[in-house]
Amino acid sequence: MTTIAYLGLGTMGTGMVNNLVRAGFDVTVWNRTPERASAVSGVHVASTIAEAVPGADFVLYCLADDTAVRDVVFSPGGLLASVTPASVVVDMSTISAALSDEEAAAYAAKGVSFLDAPVFGSKDEAAAGGLWIVVGGPDDVFEKARPVFEVLSETIHHMGKNGAGVRMKLVGNLMVAVEIEVLGEALVLAKKAGLDPHKVLQVAAVTDFKTPIFAGVGERVVTGDYSPAFSLTLMRKDAGLIQGFADSLGIKAPSAGVVKANLDRAWAAGLGEEHASAFIKLMAEDAGISLAG
Repeated sequence: MTTIAYLGLGTMGTGMVNNLVRAGFDVTVWNRTPERASAVSGVHVASTIAEAVPGADFVLYCLADDTAVRDVVFSPGGLLASVTPASVVVDMSTISAALSDEEAAAYAAKGVSFLDAPVFGSKDEAAAGGLWIVVGGPDDVFEKARPVFEVLSETIHHMGKNGAGVRMKLVGNLMVAVEIEVLGEALVLAKKAGLDPHKVLQVAAVTDFKTPIFAGVGERVVTGDYSPAFSLTLMRKDAGLIQGFADSLGIKAPSAGVVKANLDRAWAAGLGEEHASAFIKLMAEDAGISLAG
């Protein structure tokens, strides 16, 4: 039986682990807060990373940010100190390209196979096994990990060598962020012009500019549902990563700056734990309108 160590049970982790268990994998979990790990059924619970990792065929983690990944991987007693070449390590986090490259080099120095495999989708897709996974790493390691990815995903995309997955994730996140920004601007403009936002979304759902973002997030906005399937705090983090990535390549991404400014403002207003689209509420307030109802 294939053995998996899964480190960190945050927004995405519990759903992924449940799917791995249902598929018949032998899963050991570690979480900084032990109570969360103990609440997951059908797994072994380790009290430390060093206890979770030995003997695992695969080590997976999907953590919140660079700080969390650096702590889990590079701290004394962390993953890098515990893993051996018998394991394939898979980082499914959305982090900076620079940190992902640092991970790849560190694992290579120990002879450990590594894939960067961040995901599109949020908590609901993780629970349903419907994530979209973008992977960077050697062909043979990717194929070895494919049966694991298939349990977690709707589609899997091998983008190239190590680092290609996380770079694709940042490119995709720019597209998502700009779509949400445009959706907010359009709905505010429409409502201020006397149009019904519900009818605007009906048109957007059937025309050549339809997107799942317009449909799903649009419905949230016009019903006032900002429950956090994916939090504004995390999207704000991602926007910062996108800006840093563009800057590192000498590329201007002005739309990323616009979104980041709106996210910063909403975060400062206390909306960080609401849905990522909650900054649209402030756009509507600036126009003296409400989009809900």
